[in-house]
Amino acid sequence: MLRKSEEAEPSPDSQAQPSIGARLDALPFCRLRLAIFAVTTLALFADIAEVALGNALGAVFQAPPRSMTRTELSLFLAAIFAGGAVGAPGFGLLGDRTGRRFALQAALLVVAIGSIGAAASDDATALIGFRFLSGLGIGACPPLIAAYLADVMPPRLRGTMVCLCAGLAFLGAPAIIFLMRATTPSFLGLEGWRWALSSGAILAVVAAALLSLLPESPRWLAAAGRLGEAEAALRRFGGRKHDAAVISVPLSTSASAADTRETLTVGKRLLLLCTLYALAPWATIGFPLMSGAVMVQKQFSISDSVVAAGLIMFGPVIGNLLMALVIDRIGRRASLIASAVAMILLGLGFAAATEFVTLIGIGIAFALCSAIYASVLGVYAAEIIPTALRSSRTSLAWGIGRLVSVFVPLVFFALIHQIGLWAMFGLIAVALGLSAVLIASVGARGRSQQPVA
Repeated sequence: MLRKSEEAEPSPDSQAQPSIGARLDALPFCRLRLAIFAVTTLALFADIAEVALGNALGAVFQAPPRSMTRTELSLFLAAIFAGGAVGAPGFGLLGDRTGRRFALQAALLVVAIGSIGAAASDDATALIGFRFLSGLGIGACPPLIAAYLADVMPPRLRGTMVCLCAGLAFLGAPAIIFLMRATTPSFLGLEGWRWALSSGAILAVVAAALLSLLPESPRWLAAAGRLGEAEAALRRFGGRKHDAAVISVPLSTSASAADTRETLTVGKRLLLLCTLYALAPWATIGFPLMSGAVMVQKQFSISDSVVAAGLIMFGPVIGNLLMALVIDRIGRRASLIASAVAMILLGLGFAAATEFVTLIGIGIAFALCSAIYASVLGVYAAEIIPTALRSSRTSLAWGIGRLVSVFVPLVFFALIHQIGLWAMFGLIAVALGLSAVLIASVGARGRSQQPVA
């Protein structure tokens, strides 16, 4: 039983669309929800594969015949994050205006166009430009997927389904890298990296096509005042036609009619999310991105460092799949604080360790906790922002995280070479510690097993 302090806050759904949201939440898990889970997992698989491929290509383009200058390589690695910083808020706004499904389809098609263009490129400028284009869509996919799943999944399984989606999707990272390795130096006349980029584009197109077979979120449709479509979508989930009148307020009207207190509450929560997403990349992006460089700094060979970085990549898969078993049984804030504290301790342990096996174990554990933190933060963000604003606000916060990610490797490389490893892990600890304090002191309660607003 929930304590009084953890009871659900009054939901706008209970006033704006009292029937659609409640009826959707009451329906059992069905084949359609399983199909939505499968398609969004495929979409996120393609998204994560593209991000991981960028890191692998950074190594490929350091050697002939595709050697890049240091400046070009830096721009190439930063392009996808810079694109995400721009694309996430834009597609997020589209998701609140036109629907989650359409915005996600558009983002996936942009990813596909960018990947095909990069695969066909022969010079660094074109590669950087097309990777930026891909980044526009890549940065938008995770928050859009989280918003869609938060809208349609049963409250008791919401966190579980998001973590399962992320856990399976993280297999995209080793899969795309192994594909590139298998087709290197060339296959059927094309270089391995071109095959990998083309495969990512194909996956994105397939996911976008499959999304056209799925319904839009009934909760979002009702919030938008499109009641007939909301009822039709609800029936696809197993709901029966509702004879009683359903009261709803279109998005444009409900936003202007919201009272000052509600507006301030959403504003404070958005500020918290933007801060948390600005702090998160120093750990969630920085550690896996820099793990190989740290191993080299600890005097391990390039070969051993690559093996270590590859093994650490399995941490997010394990972490999300394990968290899926318990996420809906514990509070969101407790999960975030616990994983942040664990990362602080593991990061400092990684900085102090010298044995290869110990470093691998700590690295996998850190990546595991990092994935848990990122997934729970995504669920938490979707739950504390109301339906009418969920896509745009969560995507804005995510986009800020992508913008910060551009600077993470630059700062960490400078710290490692000018001060030392402890400076890098010290900065990670400070960012995580500040996040934990903010979540504990001012963070809104999540909605574990409760209806979303």
